[in-house]
Amino acid sequence: MEQQTIIRPKTGWAGFKENWSKDLLSGFLVSLIALPLSLGIAGASNFPPIMGVMTAIVGGIVVAFFAGSELTIKGPAAGLIVIVAGAVEELGKGDNDLGWKLALGVVVVAGAIQVLFGIFKVAKLADFFPLSAVHGMLAAIGIIIMSKQIHLAVGISPAELKGKEPLELLTMVPHSLYHMEYHVAIIGFVSLVILFGWQFIKVKALKKFPPALLVLIVGVLMGLYFHLSDPNYANIKPLVSPGDFKLAFNASFAGLSSDLLPIFLKYVLMFTLVGSLESLLTGKAIDLLDPYQRKANLSKDLTAVGIGNMVAGFLGGLPMISEVARSSANIGNGGRTRWANLFQGVSLLVFVVVLTPLIKMVPVASLAAMLIFVGFRLAAPKEFIHVYHIGKEQLLIFIVTVIATISTDLLIGVGTGILLKLIMQLISGVPLKYVFRQPIKMSISEEEYLLEVSGAATFSNLLNIKKHLDKVPSGSNVRINLEKSRYVDHTVLENLHNYKREHELGGGNFQVTGIERHKPLSDHPLAARRGKNDDMIQHT
Repeated sequence: MEQQTIIRPKTGWAGFKENWSKDLLSGFLVSLIALPLSLGIAGASNFPPIMGVMTAIVGGIVVAFFAGSELTIKGPAAGLIVIVAGAVEELGKGDNDLGWKLALGVVVVAGAIQVLFGIFKVAKLADFFPLSAVHGMLAAIGIIIMSKQIHLAVGISPAELKGKEPLELLTMVPHSLYHMEYHVAIIGFVSLVILFGWQFIKVKALKKFPPALLVLIVGVLMGLYFHLSDPNYANIKPLVSPGDFKLAFNASFAGLSSDLLPIFLKYVLMFTLVGSLESLLTGKAIDLLDPYQRKANLSKDLTAVGIGNMVAGFLGGLPMISEVARSSANIGNGGRTRWANLFQGVSLLVFVVVLTPLIKMVPVASLAAMLIFVGFRLAAPKEFIHVYHIGKEQLLIFIVTVIATISTDLLIGVGTGILLKLIMQLISGVPLKYVFRQPIKMSISEEEYLLEVSGAATFSNLLNIKKHLDKVPSGSNVRINLEKSRYVDHTVLENLHNYKREHELGGGNFQVTGIERHKPLSDHPLAARRGKNDDMIQHT
């Protein structure tokens, strides 16, 4: 079958001249989504809310010139709220302003490490993390976000929530609902109805309007109607205090030379790992959605994110990532090149200059509702069901990661998920010597590149398979034979499935053989598989 020729947009300044009108429209529409979310994410992270917008501005105006991806939108993300808020609380020891400035030092150092990661092409290490543990971490983040924002959405004072752990916040929900401030709670409830009900709107013209922006507008109008600026409400602070938007170097590196050093380094590690992982996963996801079938340079893009984090950190902003929801909206709005991200940043800068008086009228309950919606999407029941369909063992890893993350922190949670995955693979018959590296025989003929993988194919030795696949030229015929692998991991099959799509887009042919000799652990096409007869395995 003849392959359809795709005419890709030009890149660089030629792409700017060719596509500026479409990118300008998309960037403007994405900024309407980014504005309220950036305010909410920053506020939930114990940062001045306006600094969330600062991050999105830097992510557009600065990072667009260095990015390795044409369609991803850079900015603050809900997935980092837990880490950022924790850094402010632990480093500041109760002083939010001090904690914010010390956390900025962490953001700058983590950004510098991300730059080095990109230069030395460490992006491929993202493939080491088992997908069930990654999704478990994201679901846990969603639950942690909701555990706090539910209280703010019904008018509970932030002071009552200070220092509370996620499990403690969850047990407080009935008490908060009983003692809600009903004017604030009405705004929170109406906001949630808009956000969760928007998917049921059938009018196409309305569907184009960002529901988060509608929540912001409705919230401001209801706040005026309920007179939330009255001194009677001062104890619960129902309106956003955005903070000052000014270019100033706010970052402090005092955490590097004091008793705070262990905490400082812990959060550098967490920012770097989780932020990099989320950015890389987003980059891969957006590649699959790109109508022009382009492949991002993820190492270059990680360097760009690192540069953005260093600039944002110095100026007082949150850490940024390639954000999946805004990037998907960019594609849906017709964005074609990286300049859509630039126009998003410019639009936000204009909004901040013009709309600061309006931002001061935004109810906290409206932003809390947006974050509850974001948290729910990360931890929705369908996520649990999806993982269950892949395999019961994947669901166990997913749930254990969720519980461990909520009970401790992100590093311990993900580490627990990875450790459980390794233990389960050893129980499933994966020889210890093949956990991190397996024998691979690569042969080349006129017809194809053949990779024969022995021992086991698991998430922990996937990088070895990727190293061999990197040697395969674009447009060639490739076959991976897994017949001699005692165990084939879901993460490996998922990655091979994505590699197949990318390779075939480049004009090549890719197939996986030998897994028909294995027993799948569920009916899912990418479920983990175990060899039916161990004695058929010939270890080399």
